[in-house]
Amino acid sequence: MSIVPNIELNDGNTIPQLGFGVYQVPPDETASAVKTALDIGYRHIDTAEMYQNEKGTGQGVRDSGLNRADVFVTSKLNNGFHEPDDARRAFDSTLSELGFDYVDLFLIHWPLPTLYGGDYVSTWKVLEEFKRDGRAKSIGVSNFQVPHLQRLAAEAETVPAVNQIEVHPYFTNEDVRAYGLEHGIATEAWSPIAQGQVLDDPAITGVAEALCRTPAQVVLRWHIQRGDIVFPKSVTPQRVKENYEIFDFELSADDMVAVSSLDKGEQGRTGPNPDSFDYVPE
Repeated sequence: MSIVPNIELNDGNTIPQLGFGVYQVPPDETASAVKTALDIGYRHIDTAEMYQNEKGTGQGVRDSGLNRADVFVTSKLNNGFHEPDDARRAFDSTLSELGFDYVDLFLIHWPLPTLYGGDYVSTWKVLEEFKRDGRAKSIGVSNFQVPHLQRLAAEAETVPAVNQIEVHPYFTNEDVRAYGLEHGIATEAWSPIAQGQVLDDPAITGVAEALCRTPAQVVLRWHIQRGDIVFPKSVTPQRVKENYEIFDFELSADDMVAVSSLDKGEQGRTGPNPDSFDYVPE
């Protein structure tokens, strides 16, 4: 039985609160990395079409010997395929690459409000099709700001199950998290340790030393206690194992405040701003 808590989504499905991310894992190393994570105990894998490693992700799940139903798998729509028919073909390709007949969660990777006439709503309505036909058990979005979410609420039927956004101690992204909490949208935190930038911060190393934990464990525990879903990435087996070992200790209220107080607002962002990001792979 997994030690990782499950988060109940607004559609009645559940998602393990801790997962394993394969962003920037080379395609030829992905199957091994995924199998290692699953052997350690992870039951949630996060990939994307743009990562170009869906095939390895699916292979890693099969290599683990686990039942498909016991592993929660997420993928995301490539930015180049927002037009409805393109999105349908891209989703078919995702299932083919993974070697599955469904995904547990499928996301619009970026809203791209400056592209496609700003029409991410028609893209979302295609994801609603995938949920209706059962090939995506849950659907959600990634990098959506509050106005983007408000537009979906006004023009579409389905509330996203999750919003995967940048969140870490230097950029706590409270406005988007608060909107999600108010409207039943679970927050998933990408770049949870700010690409390593927070790990040398004295506030975090101080807590880590006091608890005899690593700085990464402290930051991941902070995310868990805030109620967010998190999926750190590493190809180092020992680090993958350490990232999993965050459920046998707790941060005190003072520790939580110390970490949260590191927020730098927009200056703390390590990734692009979703309001202007317009990258489309060639």
